Amino acid sequence: MAVNLSKGQKVDLTKSNPGLTKVRVGLGWDTNKYDGGSAFDLDASAFCLNASGKVSSDSQFIFYNNKSNANGSIQLSGDNQTGEGAGDDESIVIDLGQVPADIEKIAFCITIHDAAARNQNFGQVANSFARVLNNGTDEELIRYDLGEDFSVETAVVVAELYRHNGEWKFSAVGSGYRDGLAGLCRDFGVQV
Repeated sequence: MAVNLSKGQKVDLTKSNPGLTKVRVGLGWDTNKYDGGSAFDLDASAFCLNASGKVSSDSQFIFYNNKSNANGSIQLSGDNQTGEGAGDDESIVIDLGQVPADIEKIAFCITIHDAAARNQNFGQVANSFARVLNNGTDEELIRYDLGEDFSVETAVVVAELYRHNGEWKFSAVGSGYRDGLAGLCRDFGVQV
């Protein structure tokens, strides 16, 4: 049975699931009724962070134009441009044992593509969630529903997977950004 988290909560992932080697982080969302003339295109991304909380190179930023880190241990499923249907809209698979040792944290984010030009924000997005699944069995281990706490934000750090005493933990973050993907990139050390 999945553990349901609230914003700010943390949970052991590998300690409470012995033998877990591969996980899938599924991210999903819906859009509210909106009549702005432009379709919504939300994107999942992951920033692979070192001890200083920054990417060591731009290749450690996983998104629709860079779907994998250098050794392939972190891979984005693809780019769902509509968010239609139930379930995960985009997902990222992580081979926990193969994640390079210098990556201490993986930050999972959702951004709105061309949000400023389309006059869109997370106040128009509903039912956002992140969930962690055992990639081998599809068993949902952890779920975090973001709620409707956002208004003008165009990007959200949804959750983090991080190392602690040789184990992996999951943290429900839910932190919004007003300046979208560019703001996330700047804060995490990606050159834009």
